[in-house]
Formats: sequence, structure tokens, C-alpha cells
Amino acid sequence: MYLCKQIIEIMLPFLKKKPITGYPKSFAKQLIWRIMLRMLIIMILPVFLLFWLTYGVVTIGALGIGDRVLKGEKEEVRRIASDLYMAANNIRPFIEEDLDKPDKMYDIMNQTLKLNPYMRSCGIYFIESYFPQKGRLFAPYASRRDSVIMESQDACDQGNDYVKAEWFKEAVSSKEGYWAKPFLDNDSAQSPLVSYLLPIHDRQHRTVAVLGVDLSLSWLNEKIQPYTFIQHQDEIWNPEYQIYYYMTDSAGTVLIHPDTRRLVIENIKSYMTNEADNALGHLTINDSKQDQIVLDGENVFINTQSVKHTDWYISIVIPKFFIHTAGFIVAGIAITFILIGLLVVYFFGRKSIKKAVRPLNQLATTADEVAKGNFKTELPELESHDEIHLLRDSFEEMQLSLTQYIEQLQTTTAQKATMESELNIAHNIQMSMLPKTFPPYPQRSDVDIYGMLAPARAVGGDLFDFYIRDEHLFFCIGDVSGKGIPASLVMAVTRSLFRNISAHISEPAAIVSSINEALVDSNDTGMFVTLFVGVLDLKTGRLLYCNGGHNPPLLISDKVVEMTCDPNLVVGVMPGFTFVAEEITLSHGTTVFLFTDGLNEAENAALSQFGDKRIHDVATSAVAEHITKPADLVRHMENAVRQFVGTAEQSDDLTMLAIRYY
Repeated sequence: MYLCKQIIEIMLPFLKKKPITGYPKSFAKQLIWRIMLRMLIIMILPVFLLFWLTYGVVTIGALGIGDRVLKGEKEEVRRIASDLYMAANNIRPFIEEDLDKPDKMYDIMNQTLKLNPYMRSCGIYFIESYFPQKGRLFAPYASRRDSVIMESQDACDQGNDYVKAEWFKEAVSSKEGYWAKPFLDNDSAQSPLVSYLLPIHDRQHRTVAVLGVDLSLSWLNEKIQPYTFIQHQDEIWNPEYQIYYYMTDSAGTVLIHPDTRRLVIENIKSYMTNEADNALGHLTINDSKQDQIVLDGENVFINTQSVKHTDWYISIVIPKFFIHTAGFIVAGIAITFILIGLLVVYFFGRKSIKKAVRPLNQLATTADEVAKGNFKTELPELESHDEIHLLRDSFEEMQLSLTQYIEQLQTTTAQKATMESELNIAHNIQMSMLPKTFPPYPQRSDVDIYGMLAPARAVGGDLFDFYIRDEHLFFCIGDVSGKGIPASLVMAVTRSLFRNISAHISEPAAIVSSINEALVDSNDTGMFVTLFVGVLDLKTGRLLYCNGGHNPPLLISDKVVEMTCDPNLVVGVMPGFTFVAEEITLSHGTTVFLFTDGLNEAENAALSQFGDKRIHDVATSAVAEHITKPADLVRHMENAVRQFVGTAEQSDDLTMLAIRYY
């Protein structure tokens, strides 16, 4: 039963099918979930890249479309401006030819307006007193209202002293025609206009008048701007989520904009938030410029192009919201397809994996039987020749190995049990060879003795012994090199030699020499013994002792001193060595404290040794605490060394012997 229990305990961690408390509840589900999780992790980066790629593609596409659309609108503006430019230049020769016919100028203006549907009005502004019969100022002028030609009139009739105006002075001094700054008409509607001004020359090439053809910015705004985006005077302009156009001149004055209230009187710079945006030059340096700015508080993409033969710049505004929305939509569609793909992988993969791992369930059932001790359970036959089949073959080999292992374990267990029994017997024999009754001489008042031995293994190589013969106390303490059974055998021999030799020899040096010769003769293993032998005259306190390479004892009275010892040589190494004995006289109340190196060389977990200084300090503290009895002294020292060592494993035999002379 004991053997079967050991086998099952060894095999259970490997063979027993343990219940899984959390989801998923099977290996197949675990595998499919792990595959899906890894696929999901792997897809995170492509989805992220797909989003930014989509964002970039949509941005480039939107800006590209905006660029193409803007070019079309720019060409429309250029064509309209070019028509007015050509109309002005075409009628200039007729005006210059009929400069002597002031009344004919009205007909020319009416005809010009009739032939050019894009023209809102036109007029000829003569220099001061050019026609004296017409007064100081003369300006034939024609205009249209809602496609109806109005009657021609003299622009001076409205009290317009144009010769003092900057535009007239600039036009008179100009050699070529040009587009002037936009302005509001003097009519009741305050219509926003922009004029193309062309100087008129007489036959002497003197500038005598300025021809002005006017373009209605309101009409141009409605033609270029999508109608649904135009905000009129009684409406509030909301730029959010709208794609629209605007056009300015080089100074930033608004010529076209969905908010008609901004025409002519507003500058686009005032609606750009950042200082970098306010620099209009970055929009007008090149013929075409794309940028990201903050306009009307909205983050937008802007594409600006210059209108040829003018100082006008038309722009298309695309809010970033549209770009972001398109990117999210496309990325969302891609993620949806990925999730659908993962679901397909889950359902089909789960079915395939379940089928693939079914043999594992059969092997697990077999493993349960093996774990219960049924090592001859038949394994399932598999048709596949894959890793699972290899696992099945491994199980079969394991069954054979387990059978052999059982036989070996039976033999090993029996041998181990025999060895443990023999070690216990050896331990008991060794302990029986040592003094074990304390106090040993309760009837005597002149001496008290206490000793202890704690082997590092079941048996050890330390020894101590004592007995009284002829009112003399014979005692010894020793430490055999090595540990375990060999050391215990040498210890037993040494102790027997001590008893036999000291029974008829009273000189410590002679006792040690005799033991040395006996051990040398039979020492084929090279083992040796450190040995201290003493003979105490209980009547006089005279102590004869001989040290054979052992630790010097301590003399403890009202103070602690180390006993002076000739170390000599360890016992059992050199035949014929002369061991020297020494002598002291103990005063009453003196304790001789002897120990082996298992005390001073005891190590803690940090590999620090207890050391001779700590032994001396503990003995001194015992004196201070009036610990005088040998048993109390040994226990005091044992507690100190145990506390020092802590949880560290004992590395050597520990032996202490205390003899107090009263």
C-alpha cells in the first residue's frame, strides 16, 4: 500500500485530468480562443494602419477632387473676367474715334451693356471740363437691373464728383487697364461691385477719360457658390459641416463668400484664428496652395488658386470633419469584415479542433486509469500519424517504464527502509555509548557535569566521555574528520580506546599517545581525530590535560579565559608523535567548558560563522546572569547558537561538555 501511494503521488501531477473552473472549459475551446486572441492582436496593427491609410487616401482624394472642382470654378471666374476685359478693350477704339461726339457715348454704353450679359454696368468718366458744353463733369453711364436695361444717365447727376476719387486719379495715371478695388454701389441696394478700369486717349495720346465696366459680386457669388450655401442678410452664417468657396483680392478683401454680408466690407484675415493663418501670403505665393488652417473657428483643409490676369484668389474650404468621418466609416467597415472573419474562424475552427483533439480525450481517460494504478490499461488505437499518435506511443512507453519503475522502486524502498532501520540502530548504539544520565553523580558535591551531542546526520563523528576512578575524573571530547557512518565508526573506536587505555594509565599524554598509535595502525582511510583528554584530581583541583589538535576549552569562574593549550597534532595521523601534557589547578567554583568546532563554525543563512568571540561573549553573559550550573550553561550556549543559525541547515556535529569543580 505504501508503495502504491508513492507511485500515485508521483504520477498525479502529470496524468490526472484536473477540472477547469473558468471559461473556456475544454482544451478545444482554449485553443480556439487563444487562436482568436492572437489573430485579434495581430489584426490591431493592420486595422490601425488601415485607418490612417484610409484617412490619408480620403484626404488626398478629397483634396484632389476639391482641386479639380476649384479649377473649374476658377476658369469660370477667369472667363467672366476675361469677357469683361475683352469687352472694354474692344469698345475703346470706338470711344476714342468718337471723342468729338459726346452724346454718342450713351449709345456706346447701352450697346456694350446689351452685348455683354455678365456686365452689370459701364460708364465713361471724362476729365474735368473736357466737354465745356456738358459742364465741368461728364460721365455717360448705363446699368441693368434684373436683366432690364435702364435708361442711360450721367453719373454726375447723382452728385458724384469722381475726379476727386482715388480710383479715378489712379486710372488716369495708369497706362494699362486693371481691376480696381471692390466697392459698394451708390444705389439704394448698396450692391457690391468690382470694376475693370481702362484709360481712354485722344489723338495726341493724352488720357482724357476712364472707361469702367462693372461686375456684380452678388451675381458672381450666386453663380459660383452653390445656392444652398448662400446666407442672405437676414440669416446667420454657420460654417460647420459645409464645403464652400470664397474669393478675395490680394489684400484679403472678400469678393465671394456664402455669407453675403461679408462681401467687400470684410477681410478674410479677420476670420483666421492663428497668426500663421492670418498671413495671407502663404495662400497666394503659388498658383495653387493647399493647407490646414482654422477658419471661422473650424479646422479645415483649404485649397487656394489664383485667377489669371487678376489679383483675385479663389479658395475651396473642406472641413476636417468630412475627412475624419469618411476615414472612420471605411475603417469601421474594414473592422466589421475582420470581426465577421473572426466569427467564421471561430465556428469552423472550433469544429475542426474538436475533431482533432478527440483522441486527446481518449488519452486523458486512459491517463485517469493509469493515475489510479491501472498501469496495464489498453490505449486507444489511432489512425492518424501525427503528434497525437506520437503522444499515444509515448504513453505506451510510459506504461512499460512505469512497470520497470515499480520493480526498481520496490527494491529501492526496501533498501531504503533497511538503511533507515540500520541508521536508527546505529544512532541508538552511538548515543548509548555516550553518557546520558545527568547529573551523573548526584551523590557528590565536589563536581557537576553536563554534556550534549547533536549530530548533523543520523550518526556523527563527535564524542565525549567521562568517568571517575580513584577520586580522579577522566574525561575527553573529540571530533572525527568527516561525517556520517564512517565518522561514527571512528568515533566508537576512539571512545572505546579512551575507556580501555585510561583504565590503567592515568597520564593524559600517555593516553593520547596510545590512542594515536592504535588509530594509526588501522587508519587506511586517512581519517583523524581532534581529541582533548583531561584528568582532574577531585581532592586538590589539580588538572592534567593533553590537547590533540582540539579547540582550547574555556575556564569560567567570575570571568572567562581561554585555557592555555599546546595544540600538538591531531590524533591518528603520525605514528610515534610525542604528545605534551600540561597542568593547571582549578579553584573552587571554576567550570571547564569544552566544545567541538560545530559550535564556533556554525553558519547562518548568510554563511557567517558563530566564531570564538561570540562563544566568549555568551559565556561572559552567563557569568553576568549568574548561570553556574553546567546544564544551564550548555543550554544557554545552545540557545545562542540556534538563534544565530536560524533556519540554516546544520552543517556539522555540535558537542558541548561543561565540568564544574566545587
